[in-house]
Amino acid sequence: MSANTWRQPTGDGDIPPGAGQATTSAGNPPGKGTTAAVHRAGRPARRFWSARRIPAAIVALLSVAAIGLLLYDVVSVRADRPGMSWRRRLAEELATRPLHDIWMTVGAAVAMALGLWLLLLAVTPGLRGLLPMRQPTGIPRTGEVRAGLDRHAAALILRDRAVRVSGVQSARVDVGRRKVKARAQAHFRDLNEVHADLDAALSEAATNLGLAQQPTLDVRVRRPKKG
Repeated sequence: MSANTWRQPTGDGDIPPGAGQATTSAGNPPGKGTTAAVHRAGRPARRFWSARRIPAAIVALLSVAAIGLLLYDVVSVRADRPGMSWRRRLAEELATRPLHDIWMTVGAAVAMALGLWLLLLAVTPGLRGLLPMRQPTGIPRTGEVRAGLDRHAAALILRDRAVRVSGVQSARVDVGRRKVKARAQAHFRDLNEVHADLDAALSEAATNLGLAQQPTLDVRVRRPKKG
């Protein structure tokens, strides 16, 4: 998720100051910097799991259709009626075609790909756009409540904080699950100073988001292109 904007008038930030501490990298060269925000106390939260309704519905419908056709064919054979022609043809093809046949290879590859896709959906949580937030400690029954922050909303908060830094003309912020990339253009002030202030501001803002896993900041500042 990313957010991009031009400089806005300086004003009070959306995130209350002093809610957390952050480390800065003022000594980094202009245009490049990586800083890890301080992890505040709190219990780590697990990622949110997707319901996978669409894949589950597709698999269920296909399974019901296949089982229904097979059951109908079995009943027909038990009633002394000829089985379906497609089943007899399929059984004949499977019995006579060699394993190195191109259609056997393609069918096996498709079945393996579908199986791996379903296995991947089963073991991964999904919902990559939702970042889990930390659960507070020392408060009863907080384990029953889970909070999450949308990556696009987090990008908007960090972007608004970035454009309030003196010297920043425009800023673009991309928020990932483990890393935040900030790209800013400075139209005045020294790049070292702008980079240090921007790095400190985004570190504090990222800490105050209250995420379960504090992201690493990658801050780069450059001059606008001329012409």
